[in-house]
Amino acid sequence: MSWQAYTDNLIATGKIDKASLFSRAGDSLWAESNGFGISSQEISSMAASFDNPSNIQQHGIILGGKKYMLLRADERSIYGRSDAEGVILVRTKQALLVAHYPAGIVAGDATKIVEQLADYLISVQY
Repeated sequence: MSWQAYTDNLIATGKIDKASLFSRAGDSLWAESNGFGISSQEISSMAASFDNPSNIQQHGIILGGKKYMLLRADERSIYGRSDAEGVILVRTKQALLVAHYPAGIVAGDATKIVEQLADYLISVQY
């Protein structure tokens, strides 16, 4: 399966409207669906935030030029919200999943889908 299929499968759930897959360090885009528009500076900042979340705790999450309020940040997952939409970032052994859910989607439903894909990638050493 190509990397693009993973992001396309997230979109196909109907719970995610934008998705990207990067290298764990955030220095290489592997796949993207629906034009997230994440800059290299934004993803590098997010990749570093898993180990040191102080910047996003103070300034929020910036992805695609949009600011999201930080809800959770730990060594595996970062969640953010802006009004009724949100973002989910999950780090695996080699990859960084980034997903956006639109207004009208329950955050927990979107989060579960992205976290399950991360669990799968970890199980196959990615």
